[in-house]
Amino acid sequence: MQVIGFCRFSYPAEGGFQVEHDDTGSREAYLYAPARMEERFRHFEAICLPGLKAQTDPDFTFLILVGTSLPDDYRARLEALIADFPQARIVARPPGPHRAVCQEAINAARDMAQPCLQFRHDDDDAVAVDFVDTLREAALDVSALRAKHRLVGLDWNRGYVARPDAEGICGEETVTPFWGVAQAMAVKPGVKQSIMNFGHNKILRFMPTVSFTDSLMYVRGHNDHNDSRQKKHVKPVALPRLDAAGEALFRDRFAIDADRVREVFD
Repeated sequence: MQVIGFCRFSYPAEGGFQVEHDDTGSREAYLYAPARMEERFRHFEAICLPGLKAQTDPDFTFLILVGTSLPDDYRARLEALIADFPQARIVARPPGPHRAVCQEAINAARDMAQPCLQFRHDDDDAVAVDFVDTLREAALDVSALRAKHRLVGLDWNRGYVARPDAEGICGEETVTPFWGVAQAMAVKPGVKQSIMNFGHNKILRFMPTVSFTDSLMYVRGHNDHNDSRQKKHVKPVALPRLDAAGEALFRDRFAIDADRVREVFD
């Protein structure tokens, strides 16, 4: 079964942000600001990519949606980071309606005559190294549901919330359902709706969903440029510093190397 992961990398969509802007130019200026882009690249390199590159099942496609207006130096930097990641593919689109553009990009990579497993992924989040393997297994486990329904949601709700910095990683375990990371959807052949047609915390309103809590499956990035943290009255979250055992867990489970984090964020 085809597996497609989807990541928006500073794509200047119309809608899809919790903080809005007056026009496309204002949005691009915000998204491509040097300080913000530097942080996005640091998280993408040190947190997001390692676990995806280390998947025990390498048979998947990872789409990275960017704007056609992404400056050339940023595009080159992005291409360099995925040079050793053959599953990754950059797709560039002009600004457009968020859900429609994401759906088109995903479906362009699909074999629409076949069933598909899709997962959403932010550029500062991580999944466990066996996520694709586990996703395929879960799809078999819910075969009866998939036979009856056009769409079936799959959500792994146990993981970590974490903040990387020059000293390493601060983080703690959490169980948070439908958080938008390690979240997937099984799609029947011919169905055009994609996982990006649904808000990650609202997906259970539109389809049967199955949640799994048995294993650590994600790292949810926590940083100053999270879209969800740009609104007023959002308080900082105090996270404990990982000790040696915690750093070893991150390395083994998510392929996140705390020493590399320290280098990248220094």
